[in-house]
Amino acid sequence: MSHEPWVHIRDLRVEFRRDGQTVNAVNGVSFDVQKGEVMALIGESGSGKSVTLRALMRLHPPASSFLSGTLQVGGESVLAMNAARLRQYRGARCAMIFQEPLLAFDPVYTVGQQIEEGLRRHEGLSRQAARARALEALRQVRIPSPERRLDAFPHEMSGGMRQRAMIALALSCNPQLLLADEPTTALDATVQIQILILLREQQKQRDLSIIFVTHDIGAAVEIADRVAVMYAGRIVEEAPIAQILNQPRHPYTRVLLGSRPKDGLKKGEALHCIPGSPPDLAHLPPGCAFADRCAHAKPVCREQQPVTEQAGERHVVSCHRWRELSEPAATSIAVA
Repeated sequence: MSHEPWVHIRDLRVEFRRDGQTVNAVNGVSFDVQKGEVMALIGESGSGKSVTLRALMRLHPPASSFLSGTLQVGGESVLAMNAARLRQYRGARCAMIFQEPLLAFDPVYTVGQQIEEGLRRHEGLSRQAARARALEALRQVRIPSPERRLDAFPHEMSGGMRQRAMIALALSCNPQLLLADEPTTALDATVQIQILILLREQQKQRDLSIIFVTHDIGAAVEIADRVAVMYAGRIVEEAPIAQILNQPRHPYTRVLLGSRPKDGLKKGEALHCIPGSPPDLAHLPPGCAFADRCAHAKPVCREQQPVTEQAGERHVVSCHRWRELSEPAATSIAVA
């Protein structure tokens, strides 16, 4: 694995401005992803995971959003790309699997036509050659009867098959970076694990870098090498997957892991939940955004934003009190 990161993000900020109000959706996010590495972004809804992913594709509407910081893929600044370069970048260098493929696919074109369009644009293929490549793309994601599915419309496919077709579309032009925005959320458990296995196989075969957004730590366990935990638009902890699971340092990481269903949970027994609600991103507090929901918060937590500190090898945490918190981890999960 190269020492030079394939994705390099420093102090990324994304603001949305509407009706005189500024929503601070991403607030100084920094992380690197190496070539061939899978990074998972986990956290509650509204923590800034998908906003970060869309910033990497420059998909936020320029009229109402403002992006700043360093955002590099393969050594090239994404924020400095003009419209023509962005069209080349999207699909060929960086591709995205959207959360709901039924909404992401155009309903009036067949799946095959939509895969072929990208191949013809990025690789200059003839219609016949593009169709052959699109068919091969469907075969690679193991869609049954791919010749027939090539001429199917998105609504004619099941949810799991549509997600496979979305993966085929994303991988068709051989990107080096794949962004996956909760690609298993709407699927049943059996199909979820099939999609995760498929993504991991394709990642290894192609030496892909993947940023995988999820609120399900179980999905992150199946696919990720490293995990970044996001809260209120910031990364509060980042480490290899085994360290996050077995030695979480941030109180939010601990309660997030503790809110998962555990073995031996009886019918009717309540799940542990995190008290309170995430803060209003238009009115963030001056200190740690998690302080009002944290059982360990002290006055300093509400007054000062904690700095990011090294908690171990490739393990960073942003918390005033992480050194003092020595209680056992909220969970312990074996990682293969």
